[in-house]
Amino acid sequence: MREGYEGTGPGAITPDGCAVELYERLPVGEEPDVITAAVPAGAHILELGSGVGRMTHPLLDRGFTVTAVDESPDMLSRVRGARTICGPIEELDLGGEKFDVVMLASFLVHTGDEEVRRGMLRTCARHVGEGGCVLIQREGEDYHTNVPRERVDPSGFTIRIASVEPAGDGVNSVRAEYVFPDAAWTQTFLARPLTKEQFESALEEAGLEVDEYLTPDGTWVRAVPKA
Repeated sequence: MREGYEGTGPGAITPDGCAVELYERLPVGEEPDVITAAVPAGAHILELGSGVGRMTHPLLDRGFTVTAVDESPDMLSRVRGARTICGPIEELDLGGEKFDVVMLASFLVHTGDEEVRRGMLRTCARHVGEGGCVLIQREGEDYHTNVPRERVDPSGFTIRIASVEPAGDGVNSVRAEYVFPDAAWTQTFLARPLTKEQFESALEEAGLEVDEYLTPDGTWVRAVPKA
């Protein structure tokens, strides 16, 4: 397990504490709607951090072509209908291959390790084609302060952010709990809060800039290569 990361519960657990069976159970949510509204129909999407395909499969159903990247072979083995690439996002280099859309969701831009974040954003910039865009999912403004909090999903499980504790160097240790009628999982991970200014500065360092904040809460962003 990666230092600062931990996961408990049934089934395989990835090095960053994600439980494969849990992610197979999680509902899709509104993300595919946000993505569909923000990019051209039929676009080829490079999905960085696809996991089990929670967003991959709905995007395929909507007519997109998806190349799914994840460092966990257990996660990728659940992806169907997409080209898959197993390896760390921050090291990905597909030899000049470009995509209409590069997507970095799941709050990965908030990874605790700044060098990893820089690598991830460089991967985004390296693989976005001319006229293309990068879609990034950010944490909400109160992600680290509105704690503890919980939400009961209509499908019948509870997701709880149980604690957020300082871990040093501007990074927090976040503990999430997922409780289903027949099973429960926890995940502890490191996350670095980023103000809007810090986020935009990180994009600029990678040669990207904000094109549009796509949702009223600013959690979904369309970025483009700097002119």
